[in-house]
Amino acid sequence: MEIQLTDEKGWIAKILHVLVIVLLWGTQLAGQQQKPFQVSSVVDAPTIAGHPVQLDAQGKLLPWPMPHDIGYSYSSHFLTQWTILWDQHNRQRLHYFYCCFDFDRTTFELVPDPHWANSTGYLRAMMQGFMERLYPYTGDPQTITFLQSFVDYELENGTTPEDYAWSQVPYASANPGAKRYTGWSQLGEDYIEPHVVGEDGYGYLRFYEMTGNTKYLRAALHCADALVENYKAGDQDHSPWPVRVSARDGKTVGAAMGPYSANVIEPIMLFDELIRLGQGDVAGYTRVRAAAWDWFQKYPLANNVWVGYFEDVTPSMDNMNQVIPLEFVRYILLHPEKDPQWREHARRLIEWVKSTPKWPKYIVHGATVTTEQGNGINFCCNEPNQCCDSHTSRLAAAEALYFSKTGDVAYRDAAFRSYNWVTYFQGLSRNAHSPFSTQWWFTDEYADGPRRMMDAFWAVPEWAPADESHLLGSSSVITKISYGKGSVTYSTFDPQSSDVLRLDFVPEIITANGKSLSRRTDLDQAGFIFDDSTRVLLIRHDKGRDIDVQGKGGNAPPHYISFDDPHLPGGTVLPGQYPTGVIDWGAGAWRINVPEGAFGTFNLALVDSQASSAQFRFCWPRVFVGLDIYNGGPSDAKVTIHSAELREVSVTIKAGQLQRLRTGWRDVSSSVIFELKDGEGLRFDNVAYVQE
Repeated sequence: MEIQLTDEKGWIAKILHVLVIVLLWGTQLAGQQQKPFQVSSVVDAPTIAGHPVQLDAQGKLLPWPMPHDIGYSYSSHFLTQWTILWDQHNRQRLHYFYCCFDFDRTTFELVPDPHWANSTGYLRAMMQGFMERLYPYTGDPQTITFLQSFVDYELENGTTPEDYAWSQVPYASANPGAKRYTGWSQLGEDYIEPHVVGEDGYGYLRFYEMTGNTKYLRAALHCADALVENYKAGDQDHSPWPVRVSARDGKTVGAAMGPYSANVIEPIMLFDELIRLGQGDVAGYTRVRAAAWDWFQKYPLANNVWVGYFEDVTPSMDNMNQVIPLEFVRYILLHPEKDPQWREHARRLIEWVKSTPKWPKYIVHGATVTTEQGNGINFCCNEPNQCCDSHTSRLAAAEALYFSKTGDVAYRDAAFRSYNWVTYFQGLSRNAHSPFSTQWWFTDEYADGPRRMMDAFWAVPEWAPADESHLLGSSSVITKISYGKGSVTYSTFDPQSSDVLRLDFVPEIITANGKSLSRRTDLDQAGFIFDDSTRVLLIRHDKGRDIDVQGKGGNAPPHYISFDDPHLPGGTVLPGQYPTGVIDWGAGAWRINVPEGAFGTFNLALVDSQASSAQFRFCWPRVFVGLDIYNGGPSDAKVTIHSAELREVSVTIKAGQLQRLRTGWRDVSSSVIFELKDGEGLRFDNVAYVQE
């Protein structure tokens, strides 16, 4: 997506930065001159993002870090990215001001890149999509707190003046470090990108549905009204809205501006939702929506000219990308009623992305990996197994959703392998990076990629964790949710919705607004389907927003200590309580450890690696549920955990293995004691407890 350049000496970075800018404008592509490439090539590397590959008996790629637990590995990916975001929210907030970051390979502290465009509107819109899925999955209200702060900042610091031709709409980018967003000065001054107005406007609208706050509805209406006001009939060389345009007067003067973007689908999504809700200028939205849809069918959908998306490149009719066609595929798979030819269009575009000669694709132990954009000579981005996991995640999401709609298992299996490749990029990896440097992008790693990873569970709920309860997807926005032992209670924005869950218990009673739903073999009408073997629950409700699922069995959802909230520097010896009021770690026995091995974020280690025992004490008696243990040592390690009040639990962990240990304890305890054998390489994370 963007080119990153950093080094330890600022003058070198500045010189290189100038050279890359010249190259960017010369090639009109966020990439470098490449040697001729194959459209698809096999790259069966022994590592991905620095992690040793895990393969099945057929030599096909398995997920990381727990190869035989899909639910753990997939959820670990987006939950790990969330912990880094939440830590950022409470500390540096780099994502407010920078598109890109590096991190110190010793301390793992994040360092912003002061050179490249800040992807403001893109990141904010993608982040809304991530949080819209993450909140119902976790039930964590901090996800809403995080998103609200981010959206409010953009509305206060990143929208155009009221008297502009493009009035009160978000800017797509900003100068790095700028507190106000007005576009990236390398491409011009005071410009917007209409397709991002649609994308961001749709995000505002969905956030209104999540929160009920009409401030976000008004922001969405501003975006839709500006799109209607500035609509022009398109042709082969001109889209209904330019790819980039002066916000003040609507002109496209300058090489960085441009008359064409194939990305009209996100403005259409905004119009669709406002029309459905009956909000704003419904007649105007309906008229412009129909015209934009007709143009889309006549041109990009027919001629495959998928150009005009990224915020940091100059316009080019040769520089194709996979974002626009695959986001369209996702749209019609979730809303097949919008396109009578949804099946044909979805399949054709998935295959086009996998076969186009515009940029290279790689097969890594059976997983298809795609880069993001190219013109057949230049492309972005790195060699495989270093970066670009968000784009492969998008491809996998399209294939998984295609399977969910058609039952074609070939697409499920292809999605599975590609998603497996994506899991190797979670957290902060020493050996993964974006093009031309060791940096990463907030857009790709912490918004776009995770939101498309979450589509995996919605499309194939059997991939979700089997020993937990989660709402995996819904045709409506979820406004509130609560998990309990043998229960899930939630509310949807719409009274009619289709919802997908996987439970760790067997439901007995399911109600919508207090009225019982019946178990059925199909969902041609309101009711539910429950698979006793997989515990996947499908619900359709037509006349109620408040859904209550009650049943037998299951576990109380635990609280987790991730050692990232609040973040403490690597090597910090825990002096006592952490977090305050939860656990007392004693005096000098435990320390914070940097990301390594199977843990992509900060974790826990013993100060004395040769210690044969250690313990911690709850500040108030709680039920110790368990934790994740990684053995980075040269031999098998044995861990025995016990409490004065409860039976002991033992586990042997092979060298290089990660294991989630669950105690099965039901009663509270004060202290938890660890007995260790050959434990010099042990690391711990995600300490789980239940507060009775």
